[in-house]
Amino acid sequence: MSLPRSLDDARVSALPLTAYYVPDFISRDEERLILTKSWPFPLLNDKLLDAPLPSWLQEPIVPRLLSLPMSEQDERRLFSQSPHRRPNHVLVNEYPPGVGIMAHKLMCTVSLGASLCLDVYRSREGGALESTPTWRILQEPRSLLVTTDSLYTDYLHGIADVTEDVDLSPASIVNWSLLGDASVFADGRNARGTRTSLTYRDVIKVSKAGSKLGLAK
Repeated sequence: MSLPRSLDDARVSALPLTAYYVPDFISRDEERLILTKSWPFPLLNDKLLDAPLPSWLQEPIVPRLLSLPMSEQDERRLFSQSPHRRPNHVLVNEYPPGVGIMAHKLMCTVSLGASLCLDVYRSREGGALESTPTWRILQEPRSLLVTTDSLYTDYLHGIADVTEDVDLSPASIVNWSLLGDASVFADGRNARGTRTSLTYRDVIKVSKAGSKLGLAK
């Protein structure tokens, strides 16, 4: 496992908007530790863990998120402009093969267990989505994906309800050059396994309807 010198080294250059992709952001042992924990709820979509986070969801992920400068010339860190200057809740989702999600917005996501393709959609006037994704981002297990600025606020992200991602290539996947092991997808396919995601955010106030172990609102 080797982190980039700065987030600028992990920038998804094929995107006109700002996103960063870091393969192997956590180690296999760290991934295994998280996945084998006794969760206080079934791992299904949209489970929210509010601060204070369990230690095993803070270490090592949060310190690593805060350790990377934006660039070699810019010492600011992720969340340096957010209310608490660090993430204060985690949204937990699990996706078995064939299960996806409607398009949504996200921030800093660590993927566990399996790879899948994230579809990024441009919204039309009135909130309707384009019929096909504008971009596709392949997320490997143990990777970190960060979306910022208008890519976070003005675009929606979804996961198709499929058991296999197809048509994977440098031409179709915007972060292909940043993948930890692109050879795994040399045949253009990815058979879905069960993937768990941890999405870290900093919010001013968590909805009471969400509660500590409830649904995210």
